[in-house]
Amino acid sequence: MPTYRAPVKDTLFVLEAVAGLYNQSHVPGFEAVSPDLVEAVLNEGGKFCGEVLAPLNLPGDRQGCTRHPDGSVTAPDGFAQAYKQFCDGGWGGLIADEHHGGQGLPYTIGAVLQEYIAASNMAFGMYPGLSEGAQAAIEVVGSPEQKAKWLPNMVQGRWTGTMNLTEPQCGTDLGLIRTRAELGSRNDEERSEMRYVMRIAESSESSRL
Repeated sequence: MPTYRAPVKDTLFVLEAVAGLYNQSHVPGFEAVSPDLVEAVLNEGGKFCGEVLAPLNLPGDRQGCTRHPDGSVTAPDGFAQAYKQFCDGGWGGLIADEHHGGQGLPYTIGAVLQEYIAASNMAFGMYPGLSEGAQAAIEVVGSPEQKAKWLPNMVQGRWTGTMNLTEPQCGTDLGLIRTRAELGSRNDEERSEMRYVMRIAESSESSRL
């Protein structure tokens, strides 16, 4: 069985000697960052990835997700329990705003955890990864009401973000996309299998993140 050991020592060296992490205390969000704090977070995060996520990586790929007749989908064995541990450990709120239940650490620290998760179990990492992207979008353009409703639930892991793919082949091969323009159609619009995606970008009312 493959194993994973997070390169915590190397990461700490890069953060201090190369990135100059501890020289950024004047930057908002970096005030409380200290070597002891960062080392503790990375040690625990690496431990979670090595002991919980990595052992599920190969079995999860072999089993895959299961789609049921009612349209629901079940993740591979162990993923639900691992996700609960992820949420209980507060990892989903590591870089989230404290006003919404997060810990408010810099994205630099969150990026390191993302690397550990991706290296140990990329399939699992898609769950919290998509949520983080949705949270960021709401933080930037969401109304106060939307932030109050969505962010606490997403930070705690009760709600998650999604990826809404619209291309028939999941967007892997863009050469398969077919597009044509029809003279005389409504506004002489271009017709495309990716039209839904393009229209989403133009619509301020879309709730899909």
